[in-house]
Amino acid sequence: MIGALLNARWPQRLLKLPWGIVLIVTAIAGFGATILYSTAGGNLMPWALPHAVRYLGFLVLAILMSQVPLTRWLALAYPLYAVILLALVGVEALGAISGGSQRWLDLGIIRLQPSEFMKLAIVLAVARFYHYLPRGYAGKFAGIWPPVAMILVPMALVLLQPDLGTATMIFAGGVVVMFLGGLPLRYLVIPGAIGIASLPVIYNMLHDYQQRRVLTFLDPASDPLGAGYHITQSKIAIGSGGLTGKGFLNGTQSHLDYLPEPQTDFIFATMAEEWGLIGGLVLIAGYLLFLNWGIRTALRAPTIFGRLVAAGLSMTIFFYVLINIMMVMGLAPVVGIPLPLVSHGGSAMLTVMLTFGILMGVYRDNHAAPDG
Repeated sequence: MIGALLNARWPQRLLKLPWGIVLIVTAIAGFGATILYSTAGGNLMPWALPHAVRYLGFLVLAILMSQVPLTRWLALAYPLYAVILLALVGVEALGAISGGSQRWLDLGIIRLQPSEFMKLAIVLAVARFYHYLPRGYAGKFAGIWPPVAMILVPMALVLLQPDLGTATMIFAGGVVVMFLGGLPLRYLVIPGAIGIASLPVIYNMLHDYQQRRVLTFLDPASDPLGAGYHITQSKIAIGSGGLTGKGFLNGTQSHLDYLPEPQTDFIFATMAEEWGLIGGLVLIAGYLLFLNWGIRTALRAPTIFGRLVAAGLSMTIFFYVLINIMMVMGLAPVVGIPLPLVSHGGSAMLTVMLTFGILMGVYRDNHAAPDG
């Protein structure tokens, strides 16, 4: 991989990147830094400046990754999946505990959250499986159980941490690739119906705090000062923003500490209070432009692996956005999923930018010259 980067004809290759989309992604990240600046009361620290610096560093990484041929990702898909799966096992045995959860591997100079990288690895691994699966086998048992196992094993390990939000993202990314790989819809509907019928059993298996989140989602007004506090304050912040918002640096819910975690999970509510409905629609429009580009990139990919990777990763980002916004509006349980490129947090931004880098690589391959 390093050799491919060093031997690349950089000017020609860089010209093939989607710089319009890079500008849109940069604008979303810049808007995120602006919101974090306001959330800190008009200060660059502790969130806005690190957010901006991380983004610039990860953007360089994404551009470097875009130069890696898609065939390399095809070859690395299973090894990457295996390494990250082993890291998840290591988290259970040696992981650092923070905030009541055991999600990190402390390597001394850095703390890694392997579950974040599994969101990418699961898409690559399942896409590779379908790339080599003979035609007509997608609906047969031999074409179903391997990807199901690849999805359920890391999902179970992440649930043990416990991290319901990340487990949901791993499941969603894997299932999307299975569906796009040719799995008949009935094989998704039947397990879905069984899952709905099993909800009471699943509920009893959840941790106490997760059960409280479900109950709060169903009726947040039942405990407005306890379990329902997050959603109640989030709705107040969003509603008080109105059409145009209260104005930059004028959000009261976040500045007066009524809104919990205004810089991470509930940053959309922080934004909506100051920028209103118009700000929210502009931000969502940016995400939709990114999704549209990702899907078009998938449709133009000449290989099955390229199509599945581009579509799967694009939908992974879409699920990030969809679940976070639904969560802060009370339309989904609070599961701790950040808003891509806007929420404060290094691991989540790194995952998004790695995804972006691979997507740009698919785009570049689609537009490469025969010798490029």
